Amino acid sequence: MSWSPLHLPSFIAGEAVTSGRTLEVRYPWDDSLTGTAALIGPEHLEQAISKALAFPNESLTRRDRYEILRKAAALLAERRDEFAALITRETGLAIREAKYETTRSSDVLEFAAMESLRDDGRIFSCDITPNGRPRKVFTSRYPVRLVAAITPFNHPLNQVVHKLAPAIAAGAPVLLKPSDRTPLTALKFAEVLYEAGLPGPMLSLFVGGIDDIVTPMITDDRVEIVTFTGSVEIGKSIARTCGYKRICLELGGNSPLIILNDADLDLAVKLAAEGSFRNSGQRCTAVKRILVQEGILAEFTERFVKLVREEYPCGDPEDPATVVGTVIHAPAAAELQRRVDAATAMGAKVLHGGGRRGALLEPTIIADVPREAEMVALESFGPLAPIIPIRDLDDAIQYYNSGPFGLSGSVVTNDLSLALKACKELKAGTTNVNEVPGYRLELTPFGGTRDSGLGVKEGVIEAIKFFTHEKTWSLPW
Repeated sequence: MSWSPLHLPSFIAGEAVTSGRTLEVRYPWDDSLTGTAALIGPEHLEQAISKALAFPNESLTRRDRYEILRKAAALLAERRDEFAALITRETGLAIREAKYETTRSSDVLEFAAMESLRDDGRIFSCDITPNGRPRKVFTSRYPVRLVAAITPFNHPLNQVVHKLAPAIAAGAPVLLKPSDRTPLTALKFAEVLYEAGLPGPMLSLFVGGIDDIVTPMITDDRVEIVTFTGSVEIGKSIARTCGYKRICLELGGNSPLIILNDADLDLAVKLAAEGSFRNSGQRCTAVKRILVQEGILAEFTERFVKLVREEYPCGDPEDPATVVGTVIHAPAAAELQRRVDAATAMGAKVLHGGGRRGALLEPTIIADVPREAEMVALESFGPLAPIIPIRDLDDAIQYYNSGPFGLSGSVVTNDLSLALKACKELKAGTTNVNEVPGYRLELTPFGGTRDSGLGVKEGVIEAIKFFTHEKTWSLPW
């Protein structure tokens, strides 16, 4: 497929900005040029902040916000193929994954539009106590002054939309810095929002350096909120750096798929494959450890290898038949391969895959993985499926809870008591039964604890609340 490289500006308060310096973006599949993005300087950051603060965002009614979000959803739907092609060219993800991401992003816009019309006030009667008075307490919300958002490479559209759509619904202006690996999709989406009617000062979206742009952005006292999705290491660094601010950190995961003896094995192998290999395994909620009870270990493993061999081909991301494309770049694939080799040196066995060409790593199934192997002790962000035997559910829960992550997990069982036990006892933000760990709606609360986050939830409803302040007043009644 022919590709003409894109050369995009950054956007400061709705205005296209170039500085003479650019960031190159290359296609992980063949290292060809996908495009360039203009880097901004400190003077542009100051313009973005000052124009956002000067804009009377309270002039945007709920209906205005609704119409902007609905128009953006319509424009995205019209340009779905264009956005999917760009996502694939930036990330190396299979085109079918890129198309799916655009539909998820549409959901975010639709839900945010819907929520922008919902009244967020509450009323409390004050005569419910002997000390009460004939009054009522009323609450309302108003947007924060300014949001700084940083998004990762693995979902270059959906993660951006998850920051911007709830902020628009809340009426909060945003400074957004996308991943240096995938800025072009974000910049094209900024164009969609402006075309949909979003006032320029409500959004500045740009790329720039850590020292001259990102650190000043997150430490500026005029920024009230920092919201970040990405690695544990960077997230903790941001928390140490940004100072007295409201923070949302959506960090890594190391999600288990726990398969018990009574599981439907056809379902279990499908969930293991989907959870491990969709999006090239580059999801914070991807299955990173397949914990299989010993009674079904041999049969599960045989079926799993057969399914992946037949139904999960890897290769050219632009080929519609490809299910697993590349990871984000060749060094990431090489690191994953190193972790596989380290596990095999400890006694693990590669049952399928393991080969690598540049950024393409074959979907890889590894059996008999020691629990202390780096591959499973850390988050391995790619298409690896390590199988670990467990004695029972208690063993799986103890193993997961003893680690540092707390984002998501799932259990495959037909025993209701065991399913409820997993939901109650796994120290994770999400536990799903007979589904992959990452299943959710774009509307529902999502987030982790421990090294997976501070417990602050994303999802459209929670994010809108996060981007606002609540105030109360009372009146005689």
